[in-house]
Amino acid sequence: MTAAQLVQRIAWAALALFLLAFIVLEVINHGIPALIAALVFLILPRLVGARCYNVAHRAWIPLAILVVYSFGVLGDWVPIFTAGLGWLAHIAIERTFVK
Repeated sequence: MTAAQLVQRIAWAALALFLLAFIVLEVINHGIPALIAALVFLILPRLVGARCYNVAHRAWIPLAILVVYSFGVLGDWVPIFTAGLGWLAHIAIERTFVK
């Protein structure tokens, strides 16, 4: 592993920890629906078939969900936001530990 790869893994690990802490904060503030959405999207990208695997592991998709939600376009339903957090956390965790 090169130094650049090590730095990338450390950055992905830091992002994963931040996102997991943010999920905990949102669950504390908004309850069970936020928890369910976050857990489903933490696990769901791993369960998709091989055909959809690459699409489910593109970081820009959950990031776009988070940005669009932040501008109020998707409404005020917090489980959408925690689903995006969970999905992005899943990607960050996999990019930290896989390969």
